[in-house]
Amino acid sequence: MKAGVASPNGVVIQDVPQPKPKPTDILVKVKAIALNRADLGSARGDTSHGAAAGKPIGSEFSGEVIVVGGEVRDFKVGDRVMCHSPGSHAEFAVSDYGRAMKIPDGMGFEQAATLPIGLNTLHNALITAGRMKAGENVMVQGASSGVGIIGLQIAKLMGAKFVVGTSTNAARKARLKEFGADLVVDTKDADWPEQVLNATGGKGLNLTVDMLSGPLVSQTMKCTALLGRIVNIGRLAGMKAEFDFDLHARNRIDYIGVTFRTRTIEEVRDILVKMRADLWDIVKAGKIKVPIDKSYPLAEAKAGHDHMRGNNHFGKILLIP
Repeated sequence: MKAGVASPNGVVIQDVPQPKPKPTDILVKVKAIALNRADLGSARGDTSHGAAAGKPIGSEFSGEVIVVGGEVRDFKVGDRVMCHSPGSHAEFAVSDYGRAMKIPDGMGFEQAATLPIGLNTLHNALITAGRMKAGENVMVQGASSGVGIIGLQIAKLMGAKFVVGTSTNAARKARLKEFGADLVVDTKDADWPEQVLNATGGKGLNLTVDMLSGPLVSQTMKCTALLGRIVNIGRLAGMKAEFDFDLHARNRIDYIGVTFRTRTIEEVRDILVKMRADLWDIVKAGKIKVPIDKSYPLAEAKAGHDHMRGNNHFGKILLIP
């Protein structure tokens, strides 16, 4: 089969063996592949994001089940599925049954491919790790990404009183209110924490989903309320920075780190179960949507990665086998 694998210069398309499902796996004929930031590192061999020599990279896709392992529950051949699982940049991919969801009636493969990582990551960040309660002030940083757009919608649909999104692009900022943001700030503005404080009547944020980190972390704490929570799911602005420990202690802030990379399959299955309990009726009703910025053939995966690296997209970039 054709697949996108890592090379020093980024993703390349090669012929590789079709994956073989384990007893707890489904084998899927891939119909659409969604790109994520981690794919850019994997494409250049970053093993922390799952890259392995000669193996397809990627982690999010939709398609049709063609083989069902003997220990798989609730799936059959022919089911349309969306999956959060390694090896998505390929014509065929496997997924543990606990990392797959049936596509709701009326939803196409392309829209379905945009959802699994965002639903699972942002529900876990906002609701499970972040302990969001109705009536709170919530911020999602990096909100014009596909994951960020889902986060805005989850926060609003789960009862957040005031939702803030961040973006450094004027055109993307203008669109975030379509997806639940009450206020949009540009983190390049020196006074953006003051903008947030003013908009919340000086109370600040009860919860922030931090996809940026780096030098912005102390600014984020500056506009965090007493006993607020910050859940770190990404480091787009940098891996290391100065940290204002006094501000952290004074506001008694919980700063929480999460990642799927160190979770067991049992933990991942549990995350999906909890997400479905809260959100699946909303998803089936079509109330969570992600705009598709651009689609490329799988053969042009490098162009799709370059487009993501340029950081001018809004929503998701897809590859189509």
